[in-house]
Amino acid sequence: MLSNACKYAIRSILYLAMYVKEDEKVGVKKIAEALETPQPFLAKLLQQLAKNKLVSSHKGPTGGFYLNKDNVENSIWDIIKCIDGTSKFEQCFLGLPSCGDENPCPVHYTVVPFRKKIYADFKDKTIKEFVTEIRQKGRFISLKDFEAVQEN
Repeated sequence: MLSNACKYAIRSILYLAMYVKEDEKVGVKKIAEALETPQPFLAKLLQQLAKNKLVSSHKGPTGGFYLNKDNVENSIWDIIKCIDGTSKFEQCFLGLPSCGDENPCPVHYTVVPFRKKIYADFKDKTIKEFVTEIRQKGRFISLKDFEAVQEN
């Protein structure tokens, strides 16, 4: 449902929220290594996110990316809007051009509650809330995190 670009963007923001303090900045190389994502691609994504005020950045030798107190109040939906747009969430699951409550496709009423739940969670939960949930429930944003737990 989400593009790889959007998945990388979400994971990078969650990484910044979890591991980088506001008074610290981290370079794209470190983020890309931690998340096992292509560095040049991630650099362009982070620039786009910074331009849209979803992450903060500072240029120069001590520069890098970080999240400030306003950035962590954004939602996953804000990231999706910035990177992919929202049309995928509005289209028919089967790709029919005129699907809706008045003219439902065969899976319309199965998909609608699922879509509403995703929409609500992505729109209503802040990045800060997602990070709290990740920490409380032991979820992973990188395969490296998962592999480290498996080794212990």
